Amino acid sequence: MTTTTGVMTTATPPPVAPTGQHHGLAVVLFAVIVLVTLGITLWVGRQGNAAEDFYAGGRDFTPLQNGFALSGDYLSAASFLGVAGLIALYGYDGVLYSIGFLVAWLVVLMLVAELVRNAGRYTLADVLALRLRRRRVRAAAGGASVVVTLLYLVAQMVGAGSLVALLLGTDSAQARTWTIIAVGALMIVYVTIGGMRATTWIQIVKAFLLIAGSVLLTVLLVVRFHGDLFALMRQAAQHSGAGHRYLEPGLKYGATFTSRLDFFSLGLALVLGTAGLPHILSRFYTVPTARAARRSTMWAIGLVGGFYLMAIALGLGATALIGSAEVRHANSAGNTAVPLLALVLGGGNGSTGGVVLFALISAIAFATILAVVAGLTLASSAAFAHDIWAGAWRGGPRRRRGGEAAEKPSEQQEVVVARFAAAGIGAVAIVISLYAQQLNVAFLVGLAFAVAASANLPVLLYSLFWSRFTVRGAVWSVYGGLVPAIVLVFFSPVVSGSKVALFPGVDFHWFPLENPGIVSIPLGFLAGWIGTLTSPEPADADRFAELEVRALTGAGAA
Repeated sequence: MTTTTGVMTTATPPPVAPTGQHHGLAVVLFAVIVLVTLGITLWVGRQGNAAEDFYAGGRDFTPLQNGFALSGDYLSAASFLGVAGLIALYGYDGVLYSIGFLVAWLVVLMLVAELVRNAGRYTLADVLALRLRRRRVRAAAGGASVVVTLLYLVAQMVGAGSLVALLLGTDSAQARTWTIIAVGALMIVYVTIGGMRATTWIQIVKAFLLIAGSVLLTVLLVVRFHGDLFALMRQAAQHSGAGHRYLEPGLKYGATFTSRLDFFSLGLALVLGTAGLPHILSRFYTVPTARAARRSTMWAIGLVGGFYLMAIALGLGATALIGSAEVRHANSAGNTAVPLLALVLGGGNGSTGGVVLFALISAIAFATILAVVAGLTLASSAAFAHDIWAGAWRGGPRRRRGGEAAEKPSEQQEVVVARFAAAGIGAVAIVISLYAQQLNVAFLVGLAFAVAASANLPVLLYSLFWSRFTVRGAVWSVYGGLVPAIVLVFFSPVVSGSKVALFPGVDFHWFPLENPGIVSIPLGFLAGWIGTLTSPEPADADRFAELEVRALTGAGAA
């Protein structure tokens, strides 16, 4: 043992290999989490089957409740485990990565929260349809929403398989496969039985557990260093393998101009993408008023901000007490930094406290995955049923054979289709995840944010704030951001041309960046602008005035 400024430190990082005892207790706690969430789903699922209950949870959640649910939707396993892991491995650059997630909420608060709540009903396409009443607008917006949520969903499920297998101490492909199937089956049950009510309560419980677990670990860490955060930083730098460079920018993202540009592109996607994520936007419809939506966002900013401050401390703590080399040895991406830190703070290998704390944090990570995939599945099923099936396919001026007008589907029919869509989308996500579990899927999360920022955000902002915006502009804006984002990623280094690419044996990449946001986001705005200027039909001034009054005052809002 050595002493630095009065703080007892460990000269050599302690052994952190998990044992069977940890795994057994983790399995028990996993089972408890599943039983509790299923109980919530069955209890809430009996309270209402109307469309408003399924899509918006009856609109009777308080701002505090919805703030917890918003933060629960946003703080995925990537946030809980990934951000702390990046800080453990790369120090200052890992902190930079987390800033984009937090700053994004300021964009949501200032630009979209109240306006979306007033102007829409259940989905993003509802906001557009208030002034752009065309089937192809709903089809484009609904399709983009399904793509975004499916990308995010596959990434979460593949991550679930790898994470749970890792926490249970096995590299078995069979364990990962059954984990993906189990998570997929659970998310289908949550959505089809409980809808938005159950999903919201699951998110609230998960957010409470996540924040409580983070507070517990942070308090134990601060006590370990007797409140001396500078000593924590110094010891982290010593055990990082990089010395003082660990506390300075450039360890991960500053090596070349391309890497710096790539980081800027990723940050742009993270900051702007949140305001276009369908499962985040749908949360604003679960509260009764626009004022409640704004207060929900303020609660979410506080909760998310507090969490990321704790994530910084936990990442530094993992490096200080375990060492970057040991963290990387356990998982190359650093995803197990927080559970391993819990093991050390609880007393280390073989101690009862270490076993309990390791298993508890692992179970919270599992609950995080379950809650996020449920929210994503609900958002994608709502986009399919409400926007594509009811709004675009069945809701337009279509006629049956014989000249009779097609009857618009009822809300009950829509909910039935949404439940079947949840099962279908869940099945598709399971199949894709099973094929993708051996691949590097980390880019899917960044791609989901990039697609949301490229396709959803431009059309949303244009619709809310530009009086000349037209139907053609809306359709061009969605596809003008969606298609380039997907194409650029396909021809980027994450798909081919490197050892960690999806297809490492071939090289057909020509786009140098891993995240397309810096190109595809401007293209989405540009396509909407060009489409509007070249549109043969002028914008409807009366409908924009109706949207403006409703968005700003709430008059006529659902």
